[in-house]
Amino acid sequence: MKSLANKSLIAAALLLLGAAAPALAQQAAPAPTRAPAPSGPPKLIVAISVDQFAADLFAQYRTRYTDGLARLIATGGVFPSGYQSHAATETCPGHSTILTGMRPAHTGIVANNWVDQRAGRPDKIVYCSEDESVTGSTHDSYTVSAKHLKVPTMGEMMKTADPRTRVVSVAGKDRAAVMMGGHKVDELWWWDGKTYVSYAGRAEPRAITRGKAAVAALLAQPQAAFPLPGFCKPLDRAVQADSVTIGQGRFERAAGDAKAFRASPASDAAVLAIAAGLIQDMGLGKGPQTDIISIGLSATDYIGHSFGTQGTEMCIQQAQLDQALGSFLDVLDQTGVDYELVLTADHGAHDAVERQVQRAMPMEAHVSPEAQSKAVGAIVQQRLGLKANPLLSAEGDIYVDQDLPAATKAKVLAATQAIYAAMPQVAAALTRAQIAAQPMPTTPPDTWTLLEKARASFDPDRSGDLLILLKPRVTTIEKPAPGYVETHGSPWDYDRRVPMLFWRRGMTPFEQPLSVETVDIVPTLAATIGLPVTGLDGRCLDLDPGPADTCRQ
Repeated sequence: MKSLANKSLIAAALLLLGAAAPALAQQAAPAPTRAPAPSGPPKLIVAISVDQFAADLFAQYRTRYTDGLARLIATGGVFPSGYQSHAATETCPGHSTILTGMRPAHTGIVANNWVDQRAGRPDKIVYCSEDESVTGSTHDSYTVSAKHLKVPTMGEMMKTADPRTRVVSVAGKDRAAVMMGGHKVDELWWWDGKTYVSYAGRAEPRAITRGKAAVAALLAQPQAAFPLPGFCKPLDRAVQADSVTIGQGRFERAAGDAKAFRASPASDAAVLAIAAGLIQDMGLGKGPQTDIISIGLSATDYIGHSFGTQGTEMCIQQAQLDQALGSFLDVLDQTGVDYELVLTADHGAHDAVERQVQRAMPMEAHVSPEAQSKAVGAIVQQRLGLKANPLLSAEGDIYVDQDLPAATKAKVLAATQAIYAAMPQVAAALTRAQIAAQPMPTTPPDTWTLLEKARASFDPDRSGDLLILLKPRVTTIEKPAPGYVETHGSPWDYDRRVPMLFWRRGMTPFEQPLSVETVDIVPTLAATIGLPVTGLDGRCLDLDPGPADTCRQ
């Protein structure tokens, strides 16, 4: 029986679901193991992204799941080696691939932030989900917008084919909600650090009102330590990452601490509860058309950045995520809607350097300060006798000052590339000319070269003049700090590999261990609802392991 203790976190999402809330405190009917095979298109597409849910993390805990994730594994289609195949394994580029079927080279989302020297404001760094034309904005204080996403999402494709389609997106981050929801959405909501918000002028649905009130009440109370599952006990060991101690946290939280709430299992539970409320209130999947909801669960990422992946913090998160997903699936089952679900991630991750060093990986390292673009630019400035530092940067992209004469720009680029190429921690320093000349890769993503990975992330309008890629096991974190001891963003497989799980009641379960891509999700789902799609980077994955073919319905 699913006990109240196991369901306590969703219950602590504080009665968000209104009429559905009692169901979460009761024994739900177990899903049948041999349901009838799916017939006709599903009525609701449910796309879930678990931010920073690396394939390595999935493999580590898959035998520990007992609830929602266990159901998806046991009775769904499992692709344990999905790939966010591009080099820029960051949140915004990754989310831009999931429901577009296109790589960042085509979505235009080349990083979380990039430099636009033409931006009409002093701050030339542009955030992927902002409208930088808003007066007084910066990339840290911005108006959320989907304007930078260059392609339609699956929801928009569905709306074009049938305007009755409802498109809903809710997430713990604005960039997750925007990149999966797209430009034309019926509802789009995200956590802004204090509460759940949307675009200005939008009416607030009842599910959001309930959710905001419930989370406010939750935040007003302190959070006691979560119980430690028995399988987490071997990980219960303190590790010092500079001034930060990690490895033994249990998510105790003072009353009113919204930042700690964000980096805890409760934030995922709240998003799932709000999503379930929207599905119920809007009657998604109950009309003649197929609807779609995308859900971005951000806690795994915030927990990973704050505490790493190999302590009690992530272990508790995986157990609670599994239970929260189970409660969410129970609610979906009770609606009676024929839904098809996909769960994946925007990128993977790599544990904190200090713990890796203790665990047989002495080569792990923080990036050297000499690799900072400001330091390299100062050297170039001195060598070439320039009046100012000629370099700007965002993420791994380096930009040369556009106001320099062409001949000077060429000298700056050559000098900068040579300096970076000579650094012992740098794997490659690739110019935009080198990347642009590389054809888009067509081979399996686990075979790609660094140049091919870079090509999949390259947009000539937004990418830098030089891309710096660090060697494996060198983190871009120069010095750990509270909330930031681990990260991602590299071109290496620990950051590129993510699970892809498909589920629909009655489907024949199977597992395919070979590599696929997250851009394959849209053509795969589109085939099941009879939605014609062309010109995508991804391919349809056959979800029937027998002689039938879901790609040829």
